[in-house]
Amino acid sequence: MAIAGGKSFELSPRSSADAVQNIVSYMSKTKKTAGAFLALAVVFGAAAMWAPARQATGSPQPSGNKGGNAQGATPPADSTSPADETQLPPITVTSGLVHLVVTVTDKHRDFITDLDQSDFKVFENGNAQEIRFFGKETDLPLRIGLLLDTSNSIRPRLSFEQEAAIDFLNKVIRRNKDMAFLMTFDNEPEVVQDFTGDLARLTDAIHNQRAGGGTALNDAIYRASEILSNPPLPVGPDPEVRRVIVVISDGNDNLSDHALSDAIDSAVRSESAIYAISTNTDWLAIDDASRPNKLHFDEGDKMLQTFADQTGGRTFFPYKIDDLAQSFQDIGDELRSQYYIAYAPSVPLSQGQYRKVQVQARGKGLIVRTRKGYYAVPSAGGAAGGASPGN
Repeated sequence: MAIAGGKSFELSPRSSADAVQNIVSYMSKTKKTAGAFLALAVVFGAAAMWAPARQATGSPQPSGNKGGNAQGATPPADSTSPADETQLPPITVTSGLVHLVVTVTDKHRDFITDLDQSDFKVFENGNAQEIRFFGKETDLPLRIGLLLDTSNSIRPRLSFEQEAAIDFLNKVIRRNKDMAFLMTFDNEPEVVQDFTGDLARLTDAIHNQRAGGGTALNDAIYRASEILSNPPLPVGPDPEVRRVIVVISDGNDNLSDHALSDAIDSAVRSESAIYAISTNTDWLAIDDASRPNKLHFDEGDKMLQTFADQTGGRTFFPYKIDDLAQSFQDIGDELRSQYYIAYAPSVPLSQGQYRKVQVQARGKGLIVRTRKGYYAVPSAGGAAGGASPGN
């Protein structure tokens, strides 16, 4: 069955090379991976003044055996549309490495979390790449921007999204480790609760919201990304965090000052992955109640998908309150079931060239999700730079 405009329908059925090499060698000889990785971060940071703290695991391991990049590997088919690429803003690349956060699922959408570096192959423009660093992003502190659409178009479903958002935070936020802020957006975005790990404060802030006004979605994504570019960091030797934007909206922006490309650029620069939950139930098939299926995507749906696809996130189309709660649960599970991969492009960077990135995982029927690519821009002086952060 499908729901369209409230009517039911029956249906049938991705520094310098010397410095990197020296640090990798040191790590291999001394086993002091944490200290060496901090040294590596300094090398990258000096070349990337604008970038926030890099994503990495607590103990990233340098590559020794290039098991995941066999010379005989067959590159995957090219599925990226050049027309889509031209709609995105160029991203300055400076660090020397391309950073990717990768999610792997099976055909049942269950997360696969026991893979090793040798199980992965990375391709850039169809050419196999050497994985320099690999790790599992299962336990990094989370910094979450929760964005609630409170425009007039959401009014009938506001309480619906409020309860599911509260349930999500209660399941995901870990005491003394994770933090979130709450932003609402209608005519303009507004931070109604700054970063906190206090679930009671977040819950009260969510309950106090009322609907009314237009929809400034792009402005909200842009502002949330700016906030996440400089989040509160953990105390200790490892300041790494995972930056996430969770947005609940119908996607129908009608009031933003920023363009879609501005919002995407801001999210990528802040290393934030966007997970979008649609409140639009038109053309949603519910023959299988456990897995609602979107049959037709309107402009709002496509906008939400673009945010997710270009930042390595995911889009959900729930139908009822239980589906929405499950969508939040899936986001929480995914954030603790990912892999970190970094590689140095084998071909020197050229001005403004779009590099398509594809990742394969060994195993029958496995589905791999990461961002689709990046725009390459050489660093000053003509030397090749690196790539924008991989979220």
